[in-house]
Amino acid sequence: MSLQTGFPAIADKHARILILGSMPSVKSLEKQQYYAHPRNAFWPIMLALFNIDKELNYQQRCQCLVKNNVAVWDALKSCQRQGSLDQHIDTSSMIANDFNLFLQQHNQIQTIFFNGAKAEQVFKQHVVPNLDKPFKQLSQTRLPSTSPAHAAMTFEQKCQQWQQILL
Repeated sequence: MSLQTGFPAIADKHARILILGSMPSVKSLEKQQYYAHPRNAFWPIMLALFNIDKELNYQQRCQCLVKNNVAVWDALKSCQRQGSLDQHIDTSSMIANDFNLFLQQHNQIQTIFFNGAKAEQVFKQHVVPNLDKPFKQLSQTRLPSTSPAHAAMTFEQKCQQWQQILL
């Protein structure tokens, strides 16, 4: 099992929404881009929700999210995992990101949306116990995972659920 380390957040100080994954996939780590697997629905959903031109490159897409007050990060800073599946994360190796510092620096965030069950589970088990009290009051909502491994829902069904981030 290899040690995997995530990325800095896509965010600026005006972010009002934080979308949290668990840990970048192997493909994302290779490309150094969030949600880089070609079958991951994250970017197609963001393009649809925010009317972003699909021809834009990764950096431009990230800038569009920032302009729309959306931040993207992961619950985990690092972990050991074989492959890309969340179920293969070695729980004893999990190191959570520093959310107290992040939320102090991004104090306009009102809602945290979890990209799937694992992101929510990791956040509640490894982050919430150490969160400063005011941050524990932030609204939290789990959305269906955009991962291709979550095939129980169609793209259209996922997109419909993800519309909640627009409210």
